[in-house]
Amino acid sequence: MDAQHTLQSLLTQLNTVIVGKPAQTQDCVACLLAGGHLLIDDVPGVGKTTLAHALARTFGLQFSRVQFTSDLMPSDLSGVSIYERGKEAFVFHPGPLFAQVLLADEINRASPKTQSALLEAMEEKQVTIEGETRALPQPFFVIATQNPLDQIGTYALPESQMDRFLMRISLGYPDRLAERALLTGQDRRALVEHLPSLLDATGLQHLQQMVLAVHAADPLLDYVQDLIAATRNGQWFVQGLSPRAGIAVLRAAKAQALLSGRNYVAPDDVQAILPQTIAHRLIPVGDSGRGAVEQVQAMLAAVPLP
Repeated sequence: MDAQHTLQSLLTQLNTVIVGKPAQTQDCVACLLAGGHLLIDDVPGVGKTTLAHALARTFGLQFSRVQFTSDLMPSDLSGVSIYERGKEAFVFHPGPLFAQVLLADEINRASPKTQSALLEAMEEKQVTIEGETRALPQPFFVIATQNPLDQIGTYALPESQMDRFLMRISLGYPDRLAERALLTGQDRRALVEHLPSLLDATGLQHLQQMVLAVHAADPLLDYVQDLIAATRNGQWFVQGLSPRAGIAVLRAAKAQALLSGRNYVAPDDVQAILPQTIAHRLIPVGDSGRGAVEQVQAMLAAVPLP
């Protein structure tokens, strides 16, 4: 089966579970193909957790879920060493962090100390426990969900952690037709339990290598740099994008190009992924009343195409 057919099969299966949200589903797959982490920011009950389960099952990856709460400790994520009398030694018991897909559910309900415990894992794909560095499984993909910050019992994610998420998306409420399908159809959680695996870790890593091989021509790179420079000129945002964010934009655009069946990046690919890839890293300037996503779209319209 060629890569394009595989990718279409993956998207089709996911869209049978998450109905009426094809653009958001494609963003999730692009994020995974680009080797990044995903933040889903939305109100409870719109399918964030179901989407994470469906992604893990469809891609054939080992899955674990952690419900973040105010009393969750870093060791609850990473694991602990426990003395076993029979072995007369401490034996490490890995926590839920040691999975290929970690769903950090309602991440902003945990304390900043526990949130920051994810930083090393997300960036380095390893954790240091009791002075010993332990590698995480490959691939390692964090899907975090968070509720709006005006809800009771939530903590804002630190900027350093927001920067570790390749994309932030919102599912939003379904349209009337999609909601009717949810009301009359099979329970989504039960549906996820019976999803077949269409890929495995080796197949995913092969697709991720294909993403890295997607060509970006010099004029396209000029366009990406023009967009990055526009975030830094003080007209649109308080502080501009870092070089790490610029690399993230290019990786996400390459994944989008592969999903579109091309081996080169087009400006359309950059425009398709830009708001989801950079808006969560930026603070709009002034009192225009626009949020970060709207400000990114306004900036996109102002920067000339190559």
